[in-house]
Amino acid sequence: MEKCKKESTPMTTSTYLDLDEKGKSVDESGYKGMIGSLLYLTTSRPDIMLRVCLYVRYHANPKKSHLTAVKRTIKYLKGTTNVGLWYPKSTSLNLIGFSDSYFAGFKLDRKNTTGTCYLLGSSIVSWKKQACVSLSTIEAKYIIVGSCCAQSLWMKQQLEDFGVILDHIPLKCDNISAINVSKNPIMHSRTKHIEIKHHFLRYHISKGDCYIEFVDSENQLVDIFTKPLARDRLFFIRNELGILDGSSIE
Repeated sequence: MEKCKKESTPMTTSTYLDLDEKGKSVDESGYKGMIGSLLYLTTSRPDIMLRVCLYVRYHANPKKSHLTAVKRTIKYLKGTTNVGLWYPKSTSLNLIGFSDSYFAGFKLDRKNTTGTCYLLGSSIVSWKKQACVSLSTIEAKYIIVGSCCAQSLWMKQQLEDFGVILDHIPLKCDNISAINVSKNPIMHSRTKHIEIKHHFLRYHISKGDCYIEFVDSENQLVDIFTKPLARDRLFFIRNELGILDGSSIE
C-alpha cells in the first residue's frame, strides 16, 4: 500500500471545487463517512472548518475531484496530530471579537463566506462560519460585525455568571467604511437597504457595550474561516488563535 504523504496545508490556495458534473463519481457512503469524521474534528481543529464545510456541499453526488481534496485535508491532519486548542491557565480574561467577510467567495452562487471568532485572553473560545447574500462589500462586513456584536454580548452575560465583568468589548474589523457606518447615527439612503435589525450594532456602540477597532488584513485572524491560505499565513493565524503543537509546549 502506498504510504500516505503529509501535506503542509489542508487546501491549496488555488483550489476551486464545483459540482464537476462530468467528473468520475465515487462511493457516496465512503465519502460521507470521511466527511462525518472531519466534521467531528472541527470541534477541536477549527483550522479545517472552512475546508470541511466546502466538502459537505458535494456529499449528495461526490466526484473524484472532491475525494482528492478531502484526502489532502486528511494528509494535513496526519502531519499535525499533536496540534490542538491550548488554554493556558495564566491567560487574562479579556474578550476580543474578530469578524470578516469574503465577498462573493463561493463561486457557484456568489454567496459571501463570512466568519467570526472570539478570543478570551490568548485562546479561541468560539468561532462560526456561515454563508450569506449581500449587495456590497460594506454591507457584508457591516452585517457580520453586527452578528459578532450579538455573540459578544451573549458571552458577556455568560461570563457575568462567573463574576467576570466586561465592558467596552473590542470588535476587530478590516473595513473602514463599515466602521464608519456603525458610528454614524444618521440613516443615509446608501444604507437603507441594510435591514434594520442589523443597526442594533450602533445602539450597543453608543451604550459602550462594545466598540469597533480597525485591524489590518495581515492581523485579521478570521481569514482562516473565509478563504484558503498559504502555509506561512495559515501557521501564523493558527498560532494566534491558540491552536498549538502540544509537542513544542513545555
